[in-house]
Amino acid sequence: MAVLPPELAGAARRLFGERLDVAAAYAELLATDGVVRGLIGPREAPRIWDRHLLNCATVAELIPSGASVLDVGSGAGLPGLVLAIARPDLAVTLIEPLARRTVFLEEAVAELGLTDSVRVFRGRAEEAAESEAVPGDVVTARAVAPLDRLAGWCLPLTGTGGRLLALKGASAAEEIAEHAEAVHRLGGGRPVLHRCGEGIVDPPTTVVEIVRERTVGPARRTSSRKSRSRRR
Repeated sequence: MAVLPPELAGAARRLFGERLDVAAAYAELLATDGVVRGLIGPREAPRIWDRHLLNCATVAELIPSGASVLDVGSGAGLPGLVLAIARPDLAVTLIEPLARRTVFLEEAVAELGLTDSVRVFRGRAEEAAESEAVPGDVVTARAVAPLDRLAGWCLPLTGTGGRLLALKGASAAEEIAEHAEAVHRLGGGRPVLHRCGEGIVDPPTTVVEIVRERTVGPARRTSSRKSRSRRR
């Protein structure tokens, strides 16, 4: 069971609002099917609300209204599915290469009633870059790779002026210092560190923002704004 701890109820209401019941249903899916299928470790089940749902939901404060969001390496839907729950105005594409994970994601999207705003793309970021999902306004990634590799995979998924939001841990500042030059070579601006959810969650969520300033290498095909229907 993924019971919402009383001490987190206020933060959960602020972040999910009227969709708190949908967030609770997703938390239950993670704590049951997510654990059984190996998407969430058994020891994570008691911490689903603070470590996963609230941690991801705070990132919504960096995303403009009505944006299209591409979530790379979505796994169990973190942060993409959480953002779709917290922000029904967003059009979210969950990008995940592993079949067992995409099956879970498709089932979760249907069960949570999110088929109008969320689609699932099975494939790597490089494959998604050639799909109708591109360009997105915002690309998100959580615990996927160091910033240099992440920028190489994610920046091609957005147009000039689009943004990568990478959820990071305590070493984020060190990563920025180490990989800023590589990010620049890949067309990104100077990485900026944000602390999301200050005053709502403790600790705040650490997010590194990279704006795509220019195209590097051959231009990729772009398309009109994607359909909100799921890829089957």
